[in-house]
Amino acid sequence: MNSNYTNTCTVYDSRFSCFEELTEEQVKFVERNKVKVLFKKGETICKQGSFASHIIYLREGLAKVYLEHSPRNLVLKISPSGNLIGLPSIYDGNNIFLYSAAAYVDSEVELIEINTFKQLIRENAKFAYRVINVLNENTVQIYGRFFCLTNKQLHGRVADILLCLANRIFKTNEFNLPLTRNELAELTNMSTESVIRVLKDFNDDGLIEMTGKTFKIKNYDMLSKISEVG
Repeated sequence: MNSNYTNTCTVYDSRFSCFEELTEEQVKFVERNKVKVLFKKGETICKQGSFASHIIYLREGLAKVYLEHSPRNLVLKISPSGNLIGLPSIYDGNNIFLYSAAAYVDSEVELIEINTFKQLIRENAKFAYRVINVLNENTVQIYGRFFCLTNKQLHGRVADILLCLANRIFKTNEFNLPLTRNELAELTNMSTESVIRVLKDFNDDGLIEMTGKTFKIKNYDMLSKISEVG
């Protein structure tokens, strides 16, 4: 699979290693200032505009990060387990979540008190360096998303999402997709009918094989070409 693929639904490495840079005492400090919370499928993990009292570590599950807007939300990315949510809230002068997040599947998160997280950044240069890398990778990923949504036709958008799901979420060409067709439509900024039509085109042309919620990419090279030309 192509690890340099940039028009993506998520960052490339979902297992951020910033916490590996903490000292034993700092790990204990985090443990004292975090709580674990379980979210059911569809529940809101954080709300755009609400007070940001914590940084969210998605220990297990799958979530969408999105901007709320009428009449349609804009999905910025999919967050698999190992991702941090809410990092844009740590800059000085801001105290709210700048986007919302909701669980695609039953998920477990750790809520780390935001001042605890900021203290770790101030005290541990290696930890801060890792966090900066995370923020930068998220920025590049968001740029790719906006390019896809504003410059690509319907088939290119769906190809982008299928490649990203295979490359970066499930890391295999055959996977069970927990998203509904409506959620795929939201992710591609398309109507549900358009998504269903494009998926049928891909299936009829032999690019993918769909069996219920199971997707198999059969012609990776052609799907990549469709993604490239938009």
